[in-house]
Parts: sequence; structure tokens; C-alpha cells
Amino acid sequence: MSLKLRKSKAPPPPPGCPMHACMSLLGGAWSTNIVWQLSGGPRRFGELLHDIPGISPKVLTTRLRELTGKGAVTREVLPTSPPSVEYALSSLGLELLPVIDSIVRVGTRLREVALPPHHHDKPTRRSRRQA
Repeated sequence: MSLKLRKSKAPPPPPGCPMHACMSLLGGAWSTNIVWQLSGGPRRFGELLHDIPGISPKVLTTRLRELTGKGAVTREVLPTSPPSVEYALSSLGLELLPVIDSIVRVGTRLREVALPPHHHDKPTRRSRRQA
């Protein structure tokens, strides 16, 4: 016997699916890390590369171009010799900060729930062999 299909109680998605637009902005690997680092103020490319361990220069360049193209990040060429470029959050990028902060809070809770109690007390396979 199959179960009766229940009617959804969720409101219909807004026209044009703004959730998809926001997630396509934040969904790229490293995008949230870049926005997080820029929340502290403008940063140059090399500073961002240093701030985000594990990101490659190619991926950082790609993500900065995407974030700039979508209006979340501004790019300013400074009149120095040689010229340098500074990236900063735009007003749209600043609106992402509460969203990212919420994601961090939920992610922290998920990690707390997922870790078994006293997980550090369990011997690992390697430590048992060495003993």
C-alpha cells in the first residue's frame, strides 16, 4: 500500500529563485573564505593568498573575478609603483556576512553533534600497533 502524497506547506519559491542566485555566489569553493577574509577590510591579492591556506593563486584569481563580476567584491587599482590591487566587500558583499555567520554557527553545531563523546580517548589503529 502506498502512502498518500501530502501537500507541501512550504511557501512557493519567489519568482526568479533568489535562493539559487545567492547560493551560486557562495557555492563556489573558497568563495565564503574570501568573503570572510574581506570582512576585516580591504586586502591585496598576496595577503588573501596568505590568509587562506590551501587556495591556489589560480583559484583565488577565478573566485575574485566571479565575486567581482557578481557585485559582491570591489577591485581598486592603487596608484602605486608598481600598481597594486585591493579587494574589498561591496555593500552587497557586506549583506552576505550575517548569512556566512549563520552558516558558521550551524556548522559548529553540526560538528559538535557529529563528534562522539570522548572521541580523543579512543585508540586509533596506528596507536594500538605502536603500543
